[in-house]
Amino acid sequence: MSKKLIRFDWAIKKLLRNKANFGILEGFLSELLRFDVTIESILESEGNKQDEYDKYNRVDILVKSQSNELMLVEVQNDSEIDYFQRMIYGVSKLVTEYIKEGEPYGTIKKIYSINIVYFGLGQGKDYVYEYKGEFIGLHEHDILLPTTLQKQDFKVEKVSDIFPKYYILKVNNFNDVAKDTLDEWVYFLKNSEVKDNFKAKGLDKAKERLRYESLTEEERKMYDRFQENRRIENSVSYTAKQEKAVEIAKNAIFEGFDNTIISKLTGLTTEQIEQLRTGKE
Repeated sequence: MSKKLIRFDWAIKKLLRNKANFGILEGFLSELLRFDVTIESILESEGNKQDEYDKYNRVDILVKSQSNELMLVEVQNDSEIDYFQRMIYGVSKLVTEYIKEGEPYGTIKKIYSINIVYFGLGQGKDYVYEYKGEFIGLHEHDILLPTTLQKQDFKVEKVSDIFPKYYILKVNNFNDVAKDTLDEWVYFLKNSEVKDNFKAKGLDKAKERLRYESLTEEERKMYDRFQENRRIENSVSYTAKQEKAVEIAKNAIFEGFDNTIISKLTGLTTEQIEQLRTGKE
């Protein structure tokens, strides 16, 4: 029977930077990107310079592959309205940081931005989204392709192979039915659990290394602290959202809206709204 494992975001921060555990992250990246990824090194990332709130809300890890590609994996727990823009900023920053002054633009590395989010980012029913940037003709509707020389020099088949690739995993949209090996990884990301019949790359290592019992005593203390801080953050966030919902509901009651509309606006139940009406009166 499968057991609960430690959270992936904490593992990214504390365990997966260790070379002995590269196989876990390599497995995830290989399943998502659909080609085998071998990690050469872990680089400094923005996530290592976070404020107190971000320490529990988001974490990231920047990987350099043996193919000289940069892969930024970020886990975001709480809603952020400008998250799409931050994805662009993160990639742009990498482009400028990892090209030396005077180097030709052809040395810019291929960048993959992989975003694991636990909130309703945008509007969409799927749980894995891939951004494919193509230049399409406004008149001929053809796709702009690289020249033969560009294909040879930069080892690409499409212009989009040069540009950054974005992935978004909306974990909470997953229905817990794993139909392929990528689904098995999404199941793990959502439930912190690896089922006995899962075959995805890296999950066998995750199942062993990410067991709570496999942690050292010091690691357990850090993980317990992390979990407690997450609970506090969730409680504070929930309280703030509830207070905001109540404020909106009171204003809506004053404006004469009915309970159905107020419930849709705030997420409050009819009973909660009626209590506010009684208190108002």
